[in-house]
Amino acid sequence: MIKTDEQKDRALDFIRQIIAEDLKSGKHQRPVTRFPPEPNGFLHIGHAKSICLNFGIKVENNGVCNLRFDDTNPSKEETTYVESIKKDVAWLGYDWGKRPFYASDYFPQLFDFAVALITKGKAYVCQLSPEEIRAYRGTLTEPGKESPFRNQSVETNLNLFKKMRDGVFGEGSHVLRAKIDMTSPNLNMRDPVIYRILKSMHHRTGDTWKIYPMYDYTHCLSDMLENITHSLCTLEFEDHRPLYDWILDTLDTPCHPRQIEFARLNLTYTVMSKRKIMQLVEGNYVEDWNDPRMVTLSGLRRRGYTPSSIRSFINTIGVGKRDSWIDMTVLENSIRDDLNGTAARRMCVLDPVKVILDNFPAEQVDEIEAKNHPQNPEMGNRLIPFTRELYIERADFMDNPPRKFHRLGPGREVRLRYGYLIQYVSHTTDERTGRVVEIHCTYDPETRGGSAPDGRKVKGTIHWVSAEKSSPVTVRLYDRLFTVENPEADKETHFVEHLNPDSKITLNNAIAEPSLIELLPGDSVQFERQGYFCVDPEESEEGIPVFNRTVTLRDSWAKKR
Repeated sequence: MIKTDEQKDRALDFIRQIIAEDLKSGKHQRPVTRFPPEPNGFLHIGHAKSICLNFGIKVENNGVCNLRFDDTNPSKEETTYVESIKKDVAWLGYDWGKRPFYASDYFPQLFDFAVALITKGKAYVCQLSPEEIRAYRGTLTEPGKESPFRNQSVETNLNLFKKMRDGVFGEGSHVLRAKIDMTSPNLNMRDPVIYRILKSMHHRTGDTWKIYPMYDYTHCLSDMLENITHSLCTLEFEDHRPLYDWILDTLDTPCHPRQIEFARLNLTYTVMSKRKIMQLVEGNYVEDWNDPRMVTLSGLRRRGYTPSSIRSFINTIGVGKRDSWIDMTVLENSIRDDLNGTAARRMCVLDPVKVILDNFPAEQVDEIEAKNHPQNPEMGNRLIPFTRELYIERADFMDNPPRKFHRLGPGREVRLRYGYLIQYVSHTTDERTGRVVEIHCTYDPETRGGSAPDGRKVKGTIHWVSAEKSSPVTVRLYDRLFTVENPEADKETHFVEHLNPDSKITLNNAIAEPSLIELLPGDSVQFERQGYFCVDPEESEEGIPVFNRTVTLRDSWAKKR
């Protein structure tokens, strides 16, 4: 669950200020909010902002927050998505009470409310085609035109609407429209469609219903039926608020929630549209919704992001009234800050080259003591095997190093992390490729722990693993999915053209110290000098971990800008 200290010292944003004033004035005894996802895909980091806002207000005020599925379009919705959404909300640390709610819970009542609107002369069945309805709607500068079916009798409309419900008509042939004002400057008020015919199997109600309510109609009435006090939604729904209020006012409902809009989350180097995320999945540009390169919550979870890091990120960016862009670095820093204090340190060589210590006994195995966390002694120490043959990173050796290269090379001495000082002797290369094959060195047995008794200074420290006592592992280096900050900015170029070809690099011959093999799926560690990694919870097996890079130690993109 949420740690209470996450709520301390939080400056009240404008929504929380409104709620605080409503509680102080006695307008409400406690806030009742809701998170209303449509189960037609997996949640992403943008949804996390709404989740943390709605459920956070509940936590902070001892209120209520309903998880309500907007399941009004059976042609696109699946039980799989329902379960994934529940998993994501629970993973973030939030509790929706005894049960989740569904818009489909209210289908009978929503139908009755529609009948009431027809009876009041405030709704009518229209037989214009979808194309004709759009044409009649008008533009931002021209008023709409009334449907020829707008003024038919209440009895006719009731009869037609019931035939729609009974499946008499085909899809697209009839709709129920609210009767408001075709000259309104707000296009949402120009007789919007509130019911359409869909003969698809619903994941909860089966084929009981042949008609389904539209979102704008369903949402306000679902809020009302659940006694929501504050209906929080993103800015694109600001122009829909008059319709929200009109439906509740026209029906004279006993509860009238207040809709409040806030800025959605725009994050660089990714796309936040569920439709575009679906294109990535269905086009096989990514593995699935939970691909670690995605900013879906399931993808971030698989990559190694923690619930606390996501909540910290949401707290950092805050809640405002104006759209803005958040740099991906802010999200990456949230997980760096979180894992820096909690992730144990380990050594893993990603691109190995062999080092042979000529003066180290061939059969000898030293047990080198290493700290699990340099700033947290409570995490204890571990023993790492040290042998004659080791692996180091290929990038930590140069045969003709520049003056400021403080790692291994001819004439150079370096410190092996937790181990000994070693001195270069010679190296061999592959005749065909010219790549270094082996590096021969000597070690100074008096320097165990990395300090020289004679006080000589060594600038470079590199990590290593035993060649004999360590294991090969698969490591995936994940990076940002797109190469540009806003993949959708160029309207002449399809956003997939900006996909980063290096967003996933798989290393099958990385070498890990023995303790890494014992980690469990989902465990996170820091590979010293490399970054933070987690054991892939989907594809790892016992004793055969697959490591996903969560984030580098520093912002590697800063150099590219």
